[in-house]
Amino acid sequence: MKKTLVFMLILISAISLSANAPKENENVLTVYAYDSFAGDWGPGASLIPRFEEETGIKVNLVSAGDGREMINRVKMEGDRTDADVILGVTDDTAYEAYELLEPYESPMLENIPDELEFDPEHRLIPFDYGAFAFVFDSESEIRRPESLEDLASEEYRNKVILIDPRTSTVGLGLLLWSYTIFGDGDEFVAWWEAMKDNALTVADGWSSAYGLFTEGEAPIVLSYTTSPVYHVMNENTTRYEALVFPEGHEATIEGIGIIKGTDMREEAEAFIDFILSEGQTEIAVANSMYPASSAAELPDAFRYAPKPDKLFPSGQVSPEKTEELIQLWLDTMTR
Repeated sequence: MKKTLVFMLILISAISLSANAPKENENVLTVYAYDSFAGDWGPGASLIPRFEEETGIKVNLVSAGDGREMINRVKMEGDRTDADVILGVTDDTAYEAYELLEPYESPMLENIPDELEFDPEHRLIPFDYGAFAFVFDSESEIRRPESLEDLASEEYRNKVILIDPRTSTVGLGLLLWSYTIFGDGDEFVAWWEAMKDNALTVADGWSSAYGLFTEGEAPIVLSYTTSPVYHVMNENTTRYEALVFPEGHEATIEGIGIIKGTDMREEAEAFIDFILSEGQTEIAVANSMYPASSAAELPDAFRYAPKPDKLFPSGQVSPEKTEELIQLWLDTMTR
């Protein structure tokens, strides 16, 4: 009987200690980020240790897919989510994330141009941005197209690599860009019918499309104005050029935000401020994107990433309109 009593007391004591023990991730800031940020070669590999050293805040960096996958994961996890911060939601999918986030008036907002702030409540704060563009192989023998309309000319038949807007944010970027320029009437349909003939292929994603381009399969590919930076910095070549068109370009803006209800609010704010200050140059170089902060200093290679005079934020098109455009695109490309 005594042995049983002693065992029960030990068991009760153990349960009590277990209940009061800190959780594995308590006092650790959990950041959900897109895969390339969190990967071994992404900016997170060096930025996270630097942030931890400077602030004493431990970070659990979670590779959570692309922006839409991150949003869906947090929604699925609900109140059980470990996430305190989400990093890498683009302006075209931001509407799906707003209900999950708390506003934050970061002092670093003073360095971010107004035109990049797609969320007036600052639930998502821009940390980098890019402009969709066609990249041209200057060693090819074809003429550089000078506008979207020019690109639809017969001389570019089978010379362009496009990307599917149903499976890629880059492909969606071109769809919204063409809508901004042509509307969704006959001119829009006519342009896409011409591009159907000019497309060597329609790739599922940016990586496969750009790989085909650098392998020499076609001299023009859908990408970003910043894509040449990688080649200048890593291959010491200016062979690949971003084409900037006078009618303007569709922008893509990536944001960072704080998950609603987090008990790591102060730490989350410190992390966001760090990303918007010390992290800006490294993220821009690693992502081949422009930094959101006007105070960031960039290497000379960014001289080969021309900024368009006109940028159209993709977040201005409603979700319903986007779905309508995707269906119109599909009807045009398959008939």
